[in-house]
Parts: sequence; C-alpha cells; structure tokens
Amino acid sequence: MIGRQSFEEMKQQQPVEEDVQTNRYVECITDAIVAQVPPEYGYAPADWELVVFKNKEINAFALPGAKIGVYTGMVQLAQNEHQLASVIGHEVAHVLAQHSNARLSQQQLTQLGLTTTSLILGDSLDSNTQQAAMTALGLGAQYGILLPYSRLHESEADRMGQELMAYAGFDPREASTLWQTMAKQARATPPELLSTHPAPSTRIRQLDTQAASLTSTWQRVLAKGTRPNCDRLRPHQEK
Repeated sequence: MIGRQSFEEMKQQQPVEEDVQTNRYVECITDAIVAQVPPEYGYAPADWELVVFKNKEINAFALPGAKIGVYTGMVQLAQNEHQLASVIGHEVAHVLAQHSNARLSQQQLTQLGLTTTSLILGDSLDSNTQQAAMTALGLGAQYGILLPYSRLHESEADRMGQELMAYAGFDPREASTLWQTMAKQARATPPELLSTHPAPSTRIRQLDTQAASLTSTWQRVLAKGTRPNCDRLRPHQEK
C-alpha cells in the first residue's frame, strides 16, 4: 500500500519521459527481467508497473507493490541493454527479498532500543552525560547495525539481480562494467564502514565473481534462443 501510494505521488510530482523509443527500450528490458521472477514470489509479469522519469539523476528504484522507476540519467549512463538490465534486476530483487519491509522493521527495533535505553539512563545520569551517552549509542546503532544491514541487502540484491538478468538473456559480466563506470563518475567515495552500500571496489569484485559462475547459465539461455535484443530499441544518447 505504501509503495503504491508513494509511486502515485511521484508520478504526479515528477516529469515522466514521453519519448516513445526510450520507453520501449526500458520496457523491453524490464519485461525480460520480470518474466524471470519465480512464481513463488507471488508476482506475475503483468503485475509490474514501469515508469521512466525524465530526470538527469543517475537512479532507478523499485517499490513494494511491483512498481519500478527508472530515471533517464541512468538510461543514458548505461552503455547497453545488459548494463541497464543489471540495474533493473537489482531493483526488482530488492522487492522480491522484501528489503524495504526488513529495513523498516530494523529501524523500528533500533529506535525502540534507544528509547528504552534513554529511559534507563534518565534515572541515573545528569542531562549532559545522558545526551553524550545517547549520541554515542545512536552512532553505534547506525554504524554497527543499520548500515551493515543495508550493505547486506545491497549485496543480496546484486546477487539476485545478476541471476535474473542471466536467465533473461543478458550478459551478467556487464554488471561490474556498469559499476566501474559509476565509480569513475563518483567524485568522492565515503569509507565503506560509513556507507549504506558496499565500496565500489568490493562491489565490482563480488559482481565479477558472481558473473564467472553465471556465464555458463547465460550461454545456455542464449543457446535455447532467449535473446531480448532490446538494444535495437536503444534511443540516441543526448550530447
């Protein structure tokens, strides 16, 4: 419900890409990815809604309720259908793994723990000491619980997304290539300890390792005739 509501609000607040070629290109890739979602997850291909937002930001997302948003900035950055498939597969994987729900639950539990600790500290410490203690506990909860939890989700979504793209007929090796491009674009990378995502070098290494194990799967899929061939629909890059 929250995912659907948020998605409807975004469609009202952000400009939607109207270029037919761009939409067909992204739809072709998305359709191929969601067609590979195992039925036990409870989603049929027709359940997924895609919107391409006209936004130069390099971003994409998927929300509970099978809602997918892709920004034109990401479409332009991805050099081919395989790279964009890695992004869409990753975002679809977040929904399948219910990471949004798990993240919310973890934040609620952490906040509950901090509130309880505050009540206990309030009985024994002066206000300044209590504030200092709560600040330290808050940082500990953020860096010791919430951020590693997010990094775990990102790595899981990378793995699941790469599997989806390989079974859909996209080259799983292109996932790390895209991240190499994104790493070059980044002006500064925060230390991995303080980042919600794995460090680019770690992510690229993990994606390369996973691709090595998925390449044979991808080749078998191609041999069976599964070839999305979405690149023929690729729009011209903006200069």
